[in-house]
Amino acid sequence: MIQIGLTGWGDHPDLYQGNAKQKLQDYSAHFPIVELDAMFYAVQPKRNNDKWIEETPKDFQFIVKTYQQLTGHLRGDSPFDSLKEAFEAYRLALTSYQQAGKLGAVLAQYPPWFDCTKENVDVLRQLREELAGFDVAIEFRHQSWYEERFRDKTFEFLREHDFIHSICDEPQSGEGSIPLVPEVTAEKALFRFHGRNVAAWQAPVNRKNWREIRYLYDYNKAELEELAKIVQQVDSKAKQTMVLFNNNSGGHAAANAKQLQQKLAVSFEGLAPKQLDLFGGDM
Repeated sequence: MIQIGLTGWGDHPDLYQGNAKQKLQDYSAHFPIVELDAMFYAVQPKRNNDKWIEETPKDFQFIVKTYQQLTGHLRGDSPFDSLKEAFEAYRLALTSYQQAGKLGAVLAQYPPWFDCTKENVDVLRQLREELAGFDVAIEFRHQSWYEERFRDKTFEFLREHDFIHSICDEPQSGEGSIPLVPEVTAEKALFRFHGRNVAAWQAPVNRKNWREIRYLYDYNKAELEELAKIVQQVDSKAKQTMVLFNNNSGGHAAANAKQLQQKLAVSFEGLAPKQLDLFGGDM
């Protein structure tokens, strides 16, 4: 089963029908899954989680990003006294989605400096222990995990610990990027498409407008056809295949996602109803 969505629901004007408070409802009329990026910046309070769960259809799924302290991204002070306390708060937040049947996966995206070392393998072991009982996807950003000497062991480790391998399409720009490797390591599979803008990918993250350029990319027809074949190949080996477009610095993600859906000839059941445009049919 192939499901397609976007990384976040708040910045896709082509999907909305005018009411800023209903962006998630409008989004869920188009796509059955979404990445919850807000959890990366702060463990969300129960009122937010319950609100988002309530606003979406019964079968809608969230791919929930891990809080930044859990993957070594945090710079500055933490609101938690210890890493263990941070994990406890994050697990509690996840429980709302799991109990509602709306947790597609947890996404643990590690930083570009998280290379393949014994110490970092132990970090992954700790993550699995702390998030036991949850479907967890691992996204690497350092090429060492895919080097010939480590590659087979990387996938063996992911399978052994029931981690989903996050399959990425992203600019190829040295150690701080990874190749597209369509390897399935669990019952679920996850794709994240970041675009192929090499110059923007290499721009320093402390640059003022880095968010406006890093994911600035519009996949062309040939690239989407190539990706569609890879998605089909992976889906033949997985029970559920989730595809997320993250190339939205220029607002291209939603259109590219719909183009891929068309190429794959997949339809989504259980979406929220679209409002009628009295002059032109469905919005």
